Amino acid sequence: MTAAGEGPGDGAAALILAAGAGTRMGGPKALLEFRGRLLIERAIDTARAGGCGQVVAVLGAAAEQVRQRADLRGARVVVNQGWNEGVGSSLRAGLAALGSEFDDAQAVPIDAALVLLVDQPMVGADAVHAVLAAWRGGARLAAASYAGQRGHPVLLGREHWAAAERGAVGDVGARAFLAANAAQLVLVPCDALADPRDLDAPADLNA
Repeated sequence: MTAAGEGPGDGAAALILAAGAGTRMGGPKALLEFRGRLLIERAIDTARAGGCGQVVAVLGAAAEQVRQRADLRGARVVVNQGWNEGVGSSLRAGLAALGSEFDDAQAVPIDAALVLLVDQPMVGADAVHAVLAAWRGGARLAAASYAGQRGHPVLLGREHWAAAERGAVGDVGARAFLAANAAQLVLVPCDALADPRDLDAPADLNA
């Protein structure tokens, strides 16, 4: 396992959760255009620019359509066949892939997963960089915070993946796991770096 701090992105992989159907948006959020770019393309660029050496995009609803329309260069793709179970299933699928097939191909073993949500396009590279800096400083659990509340990106050291997977059910994701391990969690204030609002409905695009 690589030690944190070896260099920008060494051992850190971004995990972009982008599998939802976007029912209220009228289609998959991965294909939603925001300020001239598809959300999945923005998320990949954000992860790369923020310092993640590897990027994994978890697709689900309309995965083939996303593959055809979006520029996914710079990311490896995981298709979550159980996407309709909720975001927890996408977190499980992504962590499982990081710990097996993708890890085997890396010169530097993957030591941490940095989780991003595709529907938060105003969480940019600065927030990713800030959370990665906490990891490079030795944090094994870290998350951006906004007004003192935990948000994304969330970073999970590899030793926490199995427990995070077990707790990822329905739409909970890593929330229950992080709450149970709050004493170990390093919060990284990102109020001045990012806006954590979700894009859940068409009106949000005009907010």
